[in-house]
Amino acid sequence: MKAEIDNFLNYLAVEKGFSPNTVAAYGNDLNQFVAESAEIGFDLSRSRLSSLLLEYMLRLREKKYRSTTLARKIAAIRSFLKFLLKVDRLPEEMERSLVLGRVSRILPRPLSESEVRRLLAELAKLSSPEAKRDKAMLELLYATGLRASELMSLNITDIDFETGIIRCSGRRSGVRDIVVDKAVLRIIKDYLEVARPMLIKGEESALFVNQRGERLTRQGFWQIVKEYSNKVGLGGKVTPNILRHSFAIHRLKSGVALSSVQKMLGHAYLSTTKVYEKIK
Repeated sequence: MKAEIDNFLNYLAVEKGFSPNTVAAYGNDLNQFVAESAEIGFDLSRSRLSSLLLEYMLRLREKKYRSTTLARKIAAIRSFLKFLLKVDRLPEEMERSLVLGRVSRILPRPLSESEVRRLLAELAKLSSPEAKRDKAMLELLYATGLRASELMSLNITDIDFETGIIRCSGRRSGVRDIVVDKAVLRIIKDYLEVARPMLIKGEESALFVNQRGERLTRQGFWQIVKEYSNKVGLGGKVTPNILRHSFAIHRLKSGVALSSVQKMLGHAYLSTTKVYEKIK
């Protein structure tokens, strides 16, 4: 890897015309990345790169780097990976979107358990069909850690109220069965029996529908979460992803096994789930 970095730095100096100080800064950031990545298990393969980058970013957060410094280090890694792609030094089967799209991904600060309770309590104050739907969605998301896309893709037939199991079909994680708490199942059943019939206008298989009676989109769900976040004074900072992260962290803190959380989240690799252990 040292040779690859040297080639990249030479490319910056000769072809890009960067100043010596700028080239040196890139070199320092990349050498730090490689040094710390060696402890994690540096492997430029499709199966490990996203986990590696996420773990590295979390390590930087633990060291209390300023946001401007983090941004610079992320930019250096992005530029380096783009260079490796350009000169065909990464495996051809690797998805370029995976490499370039996730380099800057840093998990946001999770909600505290009291903040989650405050958010869910706000939903309980309202009784409109939309509010019952919203309560069912957010309770289910926080109880299972589903991705927003997975939540929106659920059909009524995916829920077995007898066994308490929801069958989730994820694009990245395949099909998995998730056990849902009885209290959450009651909330969903209330929505199905009372609210959903008031929203649909014809035949619709989707579990969660919008005001037109059609399947709610992921973008629509994000907007709903943002509106409730504003209502409870969280400044609109809550997203479905933050609720998913909060679910994972709270479950691990409560003593749930890492492998169980991995299965619920639909992570293919335990190393991806393991990073949640480091977030406070």
